[in-house]
Amino acid sequence: MVMKKPAVKSDRRARGRPRDWDDKTPQNTIKSLDRAIDVLEHLGKVGGHTLSALASELEQSPATVYRVLVTLENRGLVEFDSDGQTWQIGAGAFLIGARFLRRTALVDRARPILRGLMENTGETANLGVETDGRVLFVSQVETHASIRAFFPPGTLSPMHASGIGKALLANMPEDRLGKVLSAHPLERFTASTLTARDDLIADLAKIRERGFSIDAEERNEGMCCVAACVFDLHGDPVAGLSVSGPTSRITPHDTVRLGAEVCAAAQTLTAALGGSPH
Repeated sequence: MVMKKPAVKSDRRARGRPRDWDDKTPQNTIKSLDRAIDVLEHLGKVGGHTLSALASELEQSPATVYRVLVTLENRGLVEFDSDGQTWQIGAGAFLIGARFLRRTALVDRARPILRGLMENTGETANLGVETDGRVLFVSQVETHASIRAFFPPGTLSPMHASGIGKALLANMPEDRLGKVLSAHPLERFTASTLTARDDLIADLAKIRERGFSIDAEERNEGMCCVAACVFDLHGDPVAGLSVSGPTSRITPHDTVRLGAEVCAAAQTLTAALGGSPH
């Protein structure tokens, strides 16, 4: 997390985009990849199909289609049924689609809730998920204040020194919590960081009791964060919402009020996802 001044608009080309970004002519496509996607899309429409049927319907040579299918099979995107000698969509394609749906549902539905949370509290609102034992920030609505917390999407943060991270840890099943804590050392960032496992466990118990977590300068000096957990339909923690800002604006007295706002927002998002509290 870093302090950020108001953004200055720039007319420069967005990073990660080539100069011919808007040029969609064939010279900018990868023909073999395009052909593979054609095979995958067609197989998804027709279901189980033989090699010869696919080749005929796609007007491609059987040898070319076979190479595409084997490549896709190696990545789990298609599967071969030896009994019926047919090719079908594989589990890998489902997993990719499921990830897209999950991302879309979470981020899209969270956006207006984040905006409302920012407007109600006057502080930056954040959305984060757990990935490989760390917090990944996936969305944010910044406050209009000149001094503010900033977690650009894609930022990774240790869970034990993060408001969202501690909210997620507090609601994890014990076996999952144990694995996360064992895999990641409790690194110290400030004098307030909880680096003793017993201290962190005690703090997680308090979080479960009151319903929200507090990062009181545990990751960055001068910054505070208040967070609550979002649950799926099974009651499992899937994300966290938070507000963050300087300690000059978020005092210990303010955390109760902000906690209530964050909990309400997290409950709204949980309901929007069809979830239920843990």
